[in-house]
Amino acid sequence: MLEVDQIETVYGKSQVLFGVSMTVREGEVVTLLGRNGMGKSTTVRSIMGLTPIRRGRIVFDGRAIDRLPAYAIARLGIGLVPEGRQIFPNLTVRENMVATAANRQNAKSPYTLDDVLSIFPRLADRLNHYGNQLSGGEQQMLAVVRALMTNPRLLILDEATEGLAPLVRKEIWQALAMLKANGHAILVIDKNLDALMKLAERHCIMENGRVVWRGNSVELAGDDALRARYLGV
Repeated sequence: MLEVDQIETVYGKSQVLFGVSMTVREGEVVTLLGRNGMGKSTTVRSIMGLTPIRRGRIVFDGRAIDRLPAYAIARLGIGLVPEGRQIFPNLTVRENMVATAANRQNAKSPYTLDDVLSIFPRLADRLNHYGNQLSGGEQQMLAVVRALMTNPRLLILDEATEGLAPLVRKEIWQALAMLKANGHAILVIDKNLDALMKLAERHCIMENGRVVWRGNSVELAGDDALRARYLGV
């Protein structure tokens, strides 16, 4: 579904990504792992057209998207849950949900408000609250729901559970497991390695703007030295 091929991305005169390649297949969950500042978020921004690439190729569902504007990429069926959530603080929960709702890919069973509220039931009691009245965990749930209401074929989460309470993190992981069971393709960045290894089929580890390792959860769980080298604090 998604193919990132040897992309290079720069900020001004500083190069951040150096030949990054990765894929996400239909219905698959893939992670981007690595310490802070290694290029994971820049990779996501490059995929979404928010930070244009200098070299390389990005293909989604057989179509090159690396020269498209961000709004056009989103309309093709990629939903982003950005780092920092970025919900609309002056809109209610309900308004945040429906503001960008669409079914541009003609899904047979597009998400409704009832559907997304069944994934995060606690939002049902917050429908008339403004975005800035929610807790951090509720804002993250709302950010996921807002992306789902666009009926994406690929869901990307940048720092899915960063800074959230353990109970809220558990709800997020349960929701992602439910989406996976329903056939969603997901690309996720997070530091909760145990949860990620249970959820994802494949993992990519980044260091200094490069993908330095690829493998499955069994391989990652069985290599203590690898995790210490690239993921340890």
